Amino acid sequence: MTIDDVTRVIRDGLFTIIECSLPMLLVSLVIGLLVSIFQTVTSIQEQTLTFVPKVICVFLALTLAGNWMLGKMVTYMSDLWQNFAVYIR
Repeated sequence: MTIDDVTRVIRDGLFTIIECSLPMLLVSLVIGLLVSIFQTVTSIQEQTLTFVPKVICVFLALTLAGNWMLGKMVTYMSDLWQNFAVYIR
């Protein structure tokens, strides 16, 4: 296994992690921003007002994007297993 193989596996793994976590992070960011704007406008400073909508929306995003995320992870793992003979040399 060469340095290029290791670099490719690590790069692909990190890209897969970023790609799969991006929908949940974006949903959390947008909801947090909207709730913060709402809290600023209404002067309500309640911690659960931020937490509960984020949890619900991230759960919904996970439900909607879960199939796609699982497909990406399965593709990455199947590529790793198909090239296993190259990695153990």
